[in-house]
Amino acid sequence: MNIRFPSDAPVYRDSNLTVVFAALVDGARVPCAISVEALEDHFGARSFSRDASMQAFDAGRPRIEAVARAHLELSNGTPVLLKSGHFPPGRLCS
Repeated sequence: MNIRFPSDAPVYRDSNLTVVFAALVDGARVPCAISVEALEDHFGARSFSRDASMQAFDAGRPRIEAVARAHLELSNGTPVLLKSGHFPPGRLCS
């Protein structure tokens, strides 16, 4: 399975408090998202605001994509929603 993450800008969704980003799995676009709670718990977002969430996503993008990749591999390329429990306890980035 070939998984890539395009450098497209992520999108903040206030309707469900997530940041949405794309993966390309064998050339097909697959939606991925991370909860704002996970960004606050593990990547230093100081609030559920759009700006804080986007800054935390940008700072943690390599680790977020690595965890998304692992879940895409496990799920055979189905959409992924990463939550706080998908990451080890504690913050990974400051």
